[in-house]
Amino acid sequence: MSAAPNRRLVAVVVLVPVVVALALWAFAWPAARMAPRDLPLGVTGSAPAADRLAQQLERRAGAFEIHRYDSEAAARTAIEDRSVYGAVVVTPKGPELLTASAAGPAVAQLLSEAVTASAPAGTTVPVTDVVAAPAADPRGSVLGASILPLAIAGMAAGSAVTLLRLRGRRAVTALLGVAALVGIVAAALTDSWLGVITGDWWSEAGTLGLTVLAIGATVAGLAALIGPAGVGLGALLMVLMGNPFSGVTSAPELLPRPVGAIGQWLPPGAGGSLLRSVAFFDGRAAGGAALTLALWAVLGLTAVIIGGRRRPPAPDAPEATPSRQPVLAG
Repeated sequence: MSAAPNRRLVAVVVLVPVVVALALWAFAWPAARMAPRDLPLGVTGSAPAADRLAQQLERRAGAFEIHRYDSEAAARTAIEDRSVYGAVVVTPKGPELLTASAAGPAVAQLLSEAVTASAPAGTTVPVTDVVAAPAADPRGSVLGASILPLAIAGMAAGSAVTLLRLRGRRAVTALLGVAALVGIVAAALTDSWLGVITGDWWSEAGTLGLTVLAIGATVAGLAALIGPAGVGLGALLMVLMGNPFSGVTSAPELLPRPVGAIGQWLPPGAGGSLLRSVAFFDGRAAGGAALTLALWAVLGLTAVIIGGRRRPPAPDAPEATPSRQPVLAG
């Protein structure tokens, strides 16, 4: 047996367990270390009582980032603008909690438990859901599960463009077409049929399509610049890192540092945040996530065009057929 097949055998035996270990780390570690880390929370009410509650919450080792508001109305506006995940209203009868389950049911539950623990013993804390999750998806399960199919769709688009050797404008047209159609189909399924997102239909379709375009263009662009290895690198960034680091099933502030921040700079995380904004908050706080997706899409498409200007690899030369020479009689 030659040395080359032996090396390939060893590479497969070693590489597969490494990839499995990396996948388990990327998906399991953030979930196992989930806890609030500078989670934005508002406090409003009479000064002495509100100050005491804010101090109690701030003692929890950097769990919460406290924002003070002058009135309950201002706190509600901050929740609707996605500046905070919830707010505690201190009243003479005790604290009341304002939440937004649409921003993350897991966060709303965590806030309820934290405020109840900080209230006097035996106190019942009333909870008002300012921006409620849709009745069709009260736990946010469907929204959380939607990011992986978008990542797979983007990966499939970028891989198909690479395998079919589409270059330059044809590759860009294919990526744009796939993203537009996936956005329309996904919005039809999640909004029109399932009712798990409830915002402006075309904004949702645009968000879903832009997420797929950012992922697909990145994969195709990497492959155009560095070859087929770019597809593997794209899978590492978008699926193995982007999906578990997105925080869409909980919140970026619940993930270990710096995973939550990294996830928001990758298309799956930015796409999940943008989808929440357009689906439940009328597009508020959507600018940063939209800009992140647009940058990935533009950079990826630019790489596709630059890679397309290179000379394509020469096709394998066909085997020469032996020419038949006439046999001369002696």
